[in-house]
Formats: sequence, C-alpha cells, structure tokens
Amino acid sequence: QVQLVESGGGLVQPGGSLRLSCAASGSIFRANRMGWYRQAPGKQRELVATITSFGITNYADSVKGRFTISRDNPKKTVYLQMNSLKPEDTAVYYCNADLEVRRYDISNYWGQGTQVTVSS
Repeated sequence: QVQLVESGGGLVQPGGSLRLSCAASGSIFRANRMGWYRQAPGKQRELVATITSFGITNYADSVKGRFTISRDNPKKTVYLQMNSLKPEDTAVYYCNADLEVRRYDISNYWGQGTQVTVSS
C-alpha cells in the first residue's frame, strides 16, 4: 500500500525545537513535490512549507526564519525542522506529497497527521 507516515510530533516548551519526518512507503517510482500543512483546532488547514524534487522551497510567512524543510530523495522522505517554536504553532501537522506510483502516473497523498503542542 502506498502511504505517507509522519513522525516526530510531541510536546515542547516555547522556544524549543522539533523535527518532523514523513516517509513515503510502498511501490513508488518517485516522490515529487512534498510538503507540510497544519491545522489548529477550529481553523482551516494551511500550508507550512513545500519542497520540489529539485530542492526549491516555499514557506508560509509565519514560519520563515524558524522552520526549515528538506528532503532525502533516495529515502523518499521529507523533514521539517522547527525551531523557536511558539504556542501558535500548536496544530496537527500533515504531510502531503505528489507520488509517482508508476512513471508518469502521479497522485496526491496525505499523511494521517502528527500532533505538535507548544506549551509551558
């Protein structure tokens, strides 16, 4: 089964750091654009950061300078290094990716989400 599995969420104090990982598993030819989204209680899901297979990145203004997205193409894994965390970063973080299950056959996938809570 093709799926995205997130890990690395948890509870952290304001100013702390967390590193999220998302691995694409199954029979996949290639992971194309990958990214992270988040959804706080009572709010809409929003883009956090994306990265193309060429390494081109895009960040939401709210996380610029604090978060860094990266990827390991052979492992088909995307990471989100989160530094200087704030309470407003509290949300469920979802991995998203365009995956080629076969060459030229691309579908979009979502992970199940991982909880990030920033609180003292």
